[in-house]
Amino acid sequence: MTIKRNFRSRLFAVATGLTAVATIAVPASASEAPNGGSVNAERFAAVEASLLRADVAGTSWGLDPATGAIVVTADSTVSDANIEKIKKEAGANASAVRVERTHGKLSKLLSGGAGIWASQWRCSLGFNVRRGTAYYALTAGHCTDGASTWWSNSSRSTKIGPTRGSSFPTNDFGIIRYDNKNLSHPGSVGGQDIKTAVNATVGMSVKRKGNTTGTHGGKVTGLNYTVNYGNGEIVYGMIRTNVCAEPGDSGGPLYSGTRAVGLTSGGNGNCTTGGTTYFQPVKEALTRYNVNVY
Repeated sequence: MTIKRNFRSRLFAVATGLTAVATIAVPASASEAPNGGSVNAERFAAVEASLLRADVAGTSWGLDPATGAIVVTADSTVSDANIEKIKKEAGANASAVRVERTHGKLSKLLSGGAGIWASQWRCSLGFNVRRGTAYYALTAGHCTDGASTWWSNSSRSTKIGPTRGSSFPTNDFGIIRYDNKNLSHPGSVGGQDIKTAVNATVGMSVKRKGNTTGTHGGKVTGLNYTVNYGNGEIVYGMIRTNVCAEPGDSGGPLYSGTRAVGLTSGGNGNCTTGGTTYFQPVKEALTRYNVNVY
């Protein structure tokens, strides 16, 4: 699920500053769940290389923090033949891989958490940031990719400003400059003041805010996940969570109390039945653009 909403059905995005991908784990069959076990860095690198060669859209992968096994999550569009393709590419390392099926389609999901509009799609604002006296908004890179100008309303009568940086795929973050002096840009997400930015940890309690679904909470379930959205759109180093999200939530903020954590990238599922969502770590974006939350 892409959370960037394109009026030509290109992408869905939620105005919160993060793109969310929701997934619902379904028990894997015995044939899809080889004995995993802990793997070292060299073996993980070999398996990841095989997954990139297989290039199956609708999959994500990373290390299970509880067992150390490599978990590949496959959405409903992944065929049995593609599951076999993944195993074949893994070769002798197939025993280190556990495949889990999930409902729905993995896709990008276009005060923080407010809706923002490009010329042809809608996303969510992540975090307001600044460099000196200049103010900017962070959102998802798949939202800013191909978008030159942003507005704060659906009628596109109140201009925010231009895209000043965009990184997607590989990463998923972008930055928009506030040119409209009449727009406020508080350093908060809704009523929650944001004071600093941190790296996620497994088990961390987090909340996500988006233009489509509002505020939802959950926990971080994995780090350094790779997500294959298809068509060569692969992102690395993602935060995996059990927080739900839907189209339009892309770019929205992931936060823990007063701490900024991530930007919504994508996932599968929804906020009725639940899902899995992936987030771009926010500290990487802050460093890239030399800006700070406040």
